[in-house]
Amino acid sequence: MSPLTLGALYGIITIVVMCSGMPIAFALGVVATGFMYFFMPESALDTITQNVYEEIASITLLSIPLFILKGAAIGKSPAGKDLYSAIHAWLNRVPGGLGIANVFACALFAAMAGSSPATCSAIGSAGIPEMRRRGYSPGFAAGIIAAGGTLGILLPPSITMILYAVAAEQSLGRLFLAGIGPGVLLVILFAGYAVYRARKEYKMAHAIYSAGGVKSAYLDDEHFTLAQKVEMLPRVLPFLILLIGVMVALYGGLATPSETAGLGALLALVLIAIVYRIYKPREIAPFLSSTIKESGMLLLIIGMSLLYSYVMSYLHISQSAAQWVVDLHLSKWLLLAVILLMVIVLGFFLPPVSIILMTAPIILPPLKAAGFDLIWFGIVMTVVMEMGLIHPPVGLNLFVIKNIAPDIPLGDVIKGTIPFLALMFVAVLLLCVFPGIATVLPDLLMGVK
Repeated sequence: MSPLTLGALYGIITIVVMCSGMPIAFALGVVATGFMYFFMPESALDTITQNVYEEIASITLLSIPLFILKGAAIGKSPAGKDLYSAIHAWLNRVPGGLGIANVFACALFAAMAGSSPATCSAIGSAGIPEMRRRGYSPGFAAGIIAAGGTLGILLPPSITMILYAVAAEQSLGRLFLAGIGPGVLLVILFAGYAVYRARKEYKMAHAIYSAGGVKSAYLDDEHFTLAQKVEMLPRVLPFLILLIGVMVALYGGLATPSETAGLGALLALVLIAIVYRIYKPREIAPFLSSTIKESGMLLLIIGMSLLYSYVMSYLHISQSAAQWVVDLHLSKWLLLAVILLMVIVLGFFLPPVSIILMTAPIILPPLKAAGFDLIWFGIVMTVVMEMGLIHPPVGLNLFVIKNIAPDIPLGDVIKGTIPFLALMFVAVLLLCVFPGIATVLPDLLMGVK
């Protein structure tokens, strides 16, 4: 059986097993083990545990549970609500300021937590009720939070980027820096749309009220005094110190990524102990429990995904697939478009972690041969995978929003995210036309490779 035929069989069986409802980690492990049994030497089965252990025994992957602990400590404390309240107070007088406040709060929280679901949950639990109270349509309010939450996998420290750095054998520091420019770009695009949509809804509400209809909360004037605004600043300051401290330690060469993750987790626990008086074992237990559950699930997916990739490599599936792509002799940009389209399709069914680890052996060699910068591509791929977090049927953020706002119909949530999907597509186009958006900062601070 040729490698390409074997690869087609491998892919079909994987899809069938996943569609059976089996958890992703177990589905990948079952398929990989089955192919090892039938198509690899019998002795290979004896090395499964060794292979899985060796693949996840990476000093870079050690940072994942520590970043998750930092995110859990911040996400399960009142930090998200306080961050959102302070930004809302300062942007209150700006047209569409409430929507902008939610976008900025999502961005800042994402940069501290490194998790998309955690960002959605922490900011959405405060932001969605407040936006609806102020007259924002339910779908618009849900769309802002769902899209803003996706910044968790783009802005450093991103767990998704850690995995891409491992799979692509690229510098994690450069990758983190490369995510900042596109992250700021998306914040600007999201904030701009929030202003446009809020002003449009305001005009509609004003027209209805002028015609004798019901007065919308949009038309209510809410005012914060300077004293109230200043009073809220101390709530944000400790977490900005945490964010700046972690970035300085990482990019200043004071600590490795894993050491930085440990420093961030420790600082987060110290800050919530000082600011919110959360230090008793029973109060910290939920953070530790959440970290253990999420880390265990994620590392199991990573281990099984890497075993899956190992089998692909041993059977020459990934090499043959990569060569087949090269032999198509597609133009550079058509090759990129085909690969990104494949990532979008996979995003209908798989989370970013699995997409990266399953596709990296196939797509990275042709892209490198075509002359693409793999750091730049990692950022573009991350933005495309962000789209997967908010489009059905498996858009994770959609279900997080549904969980924190169960009275908003899922259809309204999906409609609310569509404009943000379009903005992400615009961001991808801008990154292709102006790659410096992603590459200038790492080249400037870490030198041109």
